[in-house]
Amino acid sequence: MSRQPPHKASRRHALRRSILRGLLGVPLSATALLAAEAASSTRAPESLPPVGKHLPLVDVALLDGGTFRAAKAEGQVLVLYWWASWCPFCAAQSPHMQKLWDAHGERGLMMLGISIDKRIEDARRYMSQRGYTFPSGFNSPALERVLPKPRGLPVTCVRGRDGRIVMAEAGQLFPEDVAEIARFL
Repeated sequence: MSRQPPHKASRRHALRRSILRGLLGVPLSATALLAAEAASSTRAPESLPPVGKHLPLVDVALLDGGTFRAAKAEGQVLVLYWWASWCPFCAAQSPHMQKLWDAHGERGLMMLGISIDKRIEDARRYMSQRGYTFPSGFNSPALERVLPKPRGLPVTCVRGRDGRIVMAEAGQLFPEDVAEIARFL
C-alpha cells in the first residue's frame, strides 16, 4: 500500500499501533489495525492512484465558504489530503500540513483537504478549533465520483504541474515526509 521504503512503512505501522493502543488501552495486532482502518469507509475502498496517472479535478465548495477552482490548479503543484476530525493519525499529520501550506502556499503550492466526516459541522469545527487555514472541502457524492477516496486515512496525494500523480501515500506521514513535498514545487 505504501510507496515508502520498508523502514518508513514499519515505523508508520508501529506509530499507528501505539496511538491506537493509547486511545483504546489495548495492544492491536496488524489485523485489528487494518480492520479499524477499513471501518472508516462505508463503500468499497479505492486503491491509491498510481504515480503517473492523470488526476482530473472539479470545483469544490470549501468549508470556509470559498471555492476551490479546478482551473486555477492547472499547471500548479496540488496536494490532496483526505482527513477526518475523528482520525488520530490525521490529528498527528494535520499540523505538518498546515506548516507546509504556511511555508509554500504563497510560492505556488496549492492544497485541497477533503474531510470525510459524516457531518460538515464536525469538519468546520475541527478546522476552526485548531486554527487550520489550508483549503478544505467536504466529501460529497459528486466529489467522490471524480476524486474517490483511496483506502486508508489520512491519504496524501501530490498532483504535479502536468496533472499527473507524482506521490501517493496512505497512512500518516511523518514531519520530514510532509516537508519533502516541497521538492515538487
